Amino acid sequence: MADLAPLIITAEMPEDMYSWANQLRQDHFPPERNYLKAHVTLFHALPPSSESEVRDCLAGLARDNPPVPARLEGVMKLGKGTALQISSPAMLALWEEMADRFHGLLIPQDMHAPRLHVTVQNKVSIEEARALQAELAARIIPRDFTFRGLELHAYRGGPWDFIKRWRFRG
Repeated sequence: MADLAPLIITAEMPEDMYSWANQLRQDHFPPERNYLKAHVTLFHALPPSSESEVRDCLAGLARDNPPVPARLEGVMKLGKGTALQISSPAMLALWEEMADRFHGLLIPQDMHAPRLHVTVQNKVSIEEARALQAELAARIIPRDFTFRGLELHAYRGGPWDFIKRWRFRG
C-alpha cells in the first residue's frame, strides 16, 4: 500500500520514446529539481485510501483495452518550461472513464481532461524556455506511437515511488 502518499496515474510510453524524452529531460530540466523520469500524468493526486479501487480500475482497463494510439505532435510551451505535446483521443476517453469512476475523489486539477505532454524543462527563464522550444521545434518530427499501459505511483513530496504497471492487452 502507498501509506498516506497521494496516488499518481501515468500512461506508459513505448521504450524508445521514453528513453528519448527522458534524455531530453536530463539535458534540459534544472538538475536540482529533476528527481523524476519522463512521464505522462493522467491523475496527479488520488487519495491513498482509494488504492485498492484504483488498482482494480487500472487492471480492468488494461485487460479490456489494446495499446492506446497516440501522436507526438511537437513542442508545447509551458511559460517557463517546455514539453512534448501528445494527442490521444483514445487515452482521453480512458481518462474520462477513470474520472467518472473516481468521481468525488478528484482534486480540482484532476477534474479536467489533461493536456497530454511530457515535461522536459520547467522553472527556467522565459528566454531559456523559448530557446529550447525553438531548438526542439526544428528537430521534432511528429509521429504516431502507442501507449503500452498504465502505471501507479505514490507521491512522497518529490520523488515518486513506483507501485505497479498494467500493460494493455485487450
